[in-house]
Amino acid sequence: MTAPPDDCLARNDWICGAYLSSRRQILWDAVVQHLQLTAVSVLIGLVIAVPLAVAARRWRWAAGPVLGVTTILYTIPSLAMFSLLLPVYGLSASIVIAGLVLYSLTLLVRNILAGLRAVPEDTRQAARGMGYGPVRLLLAVELPLAVPAAMAGLRIATVSAVSLVTVGAIVGYGGLGNLIYSGMNTYFKAQVLTASVLCVVIAVAADLVLLAIQRLLTPWTRAVPS
Repeated sequence: MTAPPDDCLARNDWICGAYLSSRRQILWDAVVQHLQLTAVSVLIGLVIAVPLAVAARRWRWAAGPVLGVTTILYTIPSLAMFSLLLPVYGLSASIVIAGLVLYSLTLLVRNILAGLRAVPEDTRQAARGMGYGPVRLLLAVELPLAVPAAMAGLRIATVSAVSLVTVGAIVGYGGLGNLIYSGMNTYFKAQVLTASVLCVVIAVAADLVLLAIQRLLTPWTRAVPS
């Protein structure tokens, strides 16, 4: 017997409304897990990257090791990275988060450091002349002026994390990657396409949100109408 003309699930179509309606909760859970893994990983990476970049800016001798180590980490294939972390974290969401944090450091540290280095020395000297100490200078002058470069790195790191989360499917914590992986194994077309499209939507939405935040934080970078 052939599948009814209106049964897209039975026909295994790529685009199938019945899949969306019947798997709504499954898709929602996968999206939530994907967002959680991405957000936690990038935030932890940012918390680690800022002091590393500041240290590399303050002490020249630290720049080489910091940039060198973070670059080496980024060159490790994702499957090998998870294998190396497996003895420490086991088959848990922590292994995915740890891997994504390590990958994000290269993009975040380099861009934050570039932003700090781009702060004009005259601006630093003027702030010191006004009585700014090292901490106040960093928080009130250097970091705010480094925001454009730092946000550029954050946007790239976030989009990369959205993509790399899918690899976490090999340990059962891949968000939408779980659906892509299982769909490819069973050749479930609608599931593969829907989960893939949702990954793209999340990446684009995250980039637009961060771009809007960047514009809010850096009003001085907007073009002034003549």
